[in-house]
Amino acid sequence: MNTTLTGSAPRPVRSKSYGNRIWQVLLLALTAYGLSGCGINNIPSYDENVKATWAQVQNQYQRRADLIPNLVKTVKAYAAHERETLEAVTEARAKVNSMQVDSGIINDPAKLQQFEAAQAQLSSALSRLMVVVERYPDLKANQNFLALQSQLEGTENRISVARRDYIAAVERYNREIRTFPGRIWHRILYSDLPIRDTFEATTENADKAPDVDFQ
Repeated sequence: MNTTLTGSAPRPVRSKSYGNRIWQVLLLALTAYGLSGCGINNIPSYDENVKATWAQVQNQYQRRADLIPNLVKTVKAYAAHERETLEAVTEARAKVNSMQVDSGIINDPAKLQQFEAAQAQLSSALSRLMVVVERYPDLKANQNFLALQSQLEGTENRISVARRDYIAAVERYNREIRTFPGRIWHRILYSDLPIRDTFEATTENADKAPDVDFQ
């Protein structure tokens, strides 16, 4: 009687190249992890934060600009002869709105200064308008004006916060580029990202929101 011995099929032998690929993947993962811990991603992350905070600055300035037509219209109904002051506010707003502003402005110091100067001019015109309002008790009691006053006051506060956050974001970004190890990463990988300017006071007390408290 013939007996045939059978056994399990031979296990496939993993090639040496397969093992090498495993080590390569692990080495790549460890390298990526190590680089992330060395701040390789800091500069683009801080750059995105600068852009986000700048967008908030734009949003709040636009919010203020949108309030001005109704504000001027309401004041004009009570103080039509204050033409010079009303025209100054209207013209300052028109100058701000005529500027082509996008995220690229933060990479152009000259345009950023022009934008800042235009906004400072508008702030100054609004402050003069607020002084005029003090002469008209009936205007200060008008419900529409009180609502606009509240919105303007809130917007000025938001502008101050947005500017402060933007300044802090730019300072953090610039510091990363100028110091080790960010300076190295900037030279090797992010040389297209420039040092950025930030807001500076262009008029006296420009860092303070106009006083719009009529109570």
